[in-house]
Amino acid sequence: MTTASTPKGERRRQALVVAAAQLLAEGGFDAVRHRAVAERAGLPLASTTYYFSSLDDLVSAAVEYESRQELAAGRKRLAELAEQPRSTDAVIELMLDLLLGAGSRDRGAEPVLLRYERLVGSPRRPYLAPLMRELTAELHDLLAEIFARSGMAVSRERLSELVMLVDGAVVNALIESDPDPRSAARRMLRAQLG
Repeated sequence: MTTASTPKGERRRQALVVAAAQLLAEGGFDAVRHRAVAERAGLPLASTTYYFSSLDDLVSAAVEYESRQELAAGRKRLAELAEQPRSTDAVIELMLDLLLGAGSRDRGAEPVLLRYERLVGSPRRPYLAPLMRELTAELHDLLAEIFARSGMAVSRERLSELVMLVDGAVVNALIESDPDPRSAARRMLRAQLG
């Protein structure tokens, strides 16, 4: 029996993952440090090395946790969609929630900036590459299903183009210090899908 396989161990490990995910979302990769995670979780510092083999292991768990939470929320919204045509604007908003995070609706540029810093910074962490590929594939599958259930035929190639269009619009908006990068992405998607 491993330390994390006991109920108490699982609770502690999960508390560390949640704390690391929160720190990651608030401050990027540099915010995830053993001491900060332990303090946020309300656990002893040694617990981070007791339940995780390395900081990389903890960061990976945090990235996966946060991404799976967002995918689960997207799947829940997908389950609520009846298979019928819906407005292009409704599809665009759901797509932007999945690509930029639901927090991008009302919290301005900061959560979007932190998300893109994580995305751009992940290639510097080769240990994240397989996980990022897996999560991206799941996200694209979910987006494809949203388009299909909304009566909008979009090929995989076209879907990739739309995601890249959003990424480009967001990065340019962030470079220009636009306080609402979501609006920039929305305009680009409306021009393409409208």
